[in-house]
Amino acid sequence: MSLWRVRPARREDLPSILALAQLTGGGFTNLPADEAALARRLTWSDASFARVEETPEDELYLLLLEEVATGRIGGTAMIFSRIGACQPFYSYKLCTLTQTSRELGRTFRIPFLSLTSDFDGASEVGGLFLHPDLRTGGLGRLLARGRYLFIAQHRARFGDRVIAELRGVMDADGHSPFWDALGRQFFGLTFPQADQFNAINGNQFIADLMPRHPIYTSLLPEAARDAIGQPHGGGRAALAMLQAEGFVYDNYVDIFDGGPTVAARTDDLKTIRTACAAVAALADTVDAPAHLVASGHLRDFQAFIAPVDPAGTLPSTIAQLLGIAPGCRIRHVPC
Repeated sequence: MSLWRVRPARREDLPSILALAQLTGGGFTNLPADEAALARRLTWSDASFARVEETPEDELYLLLLEEVATGRIGGTAMIFSRIGACQPFYSYKLCTLTQTSRELGRTFRIPFLSLTSDFDGASEVGGLFLHPDLRTGGLGRLLARGRYLFIAQHRARFGDRVIAELRGVMDADGHSPFWDALGRQFFGLTFPQADQFNAINGNQFIADLMPRHPIYTSLLPEAARDAIGQPHGGGRAALAMLQAEGFVYDNYVDIFDGGPTVAARTDDLKTIRTACAAVAALADTVDAPAHLVASGHLRDFQAFIAPVDPAGTLPSTIAQLLGIAPGCRIRHVPC
């Protein structure tokens, strides 16, 4: 099998990233199919990797999946160090209002959506996209879990909580029943228009125009109600991976498409909690199960899959391809 690794994006990767963005099919705010917007994200990521201070402020770390032998770029992943640092990070919280009428002898439980910024200060993992031809063989897990090893390698740069937003329900034309019933009434934009505007210009327009009052879900069409908290059909595997990692859905949803937002304590994430630090040793053969392995700091970071024994011994052929010498510090966790 080819050797793949997760590594930081570079400026010269822009054409490959744009090609991937053009395959997403919409609703993928972190990876817009817009060259100028992607170039700004790369500039932001460059500045984040170059930042000396070991505290979370407003950084974006853009990571790519690369085939080592060919340099082919097969996927993207992003980590935001501190959301809500420059402007509020809005979510809807699905709540319930209970009211009782003694005269009628009835109790009513009324679901409603409340606009919140409860996740301000948390870190976020997002922008996970894998080329359709590569969605077998565990590369998605390498790309997704490589983010958590990056956090573990640079723990002081991230918050105590981490969230992930999943794309919500959309039809074949890229329209969201949740947005059409709610957001469109206040913004006068179709979902593709709002999604594109948000991806390129940011979501300050949400802060300017979104109503602050609770939204009673019983007033929404059935299709919009059914979409609340549900992932896009292509996102169910991603949700399962997040839940296996320790993320939990607690009735927070995206303000655009109603997709679920999941959250966890950073140090409780399975990959971070169970990863072992070691000093690398090399051997011609290693009789050990495959592990997810990380090495390097910031721009030199890489994550890959290789057999690793409890002492931190790697196959010399893989280590040499990746520039890992005996004595290098690594972090590894079972696949």
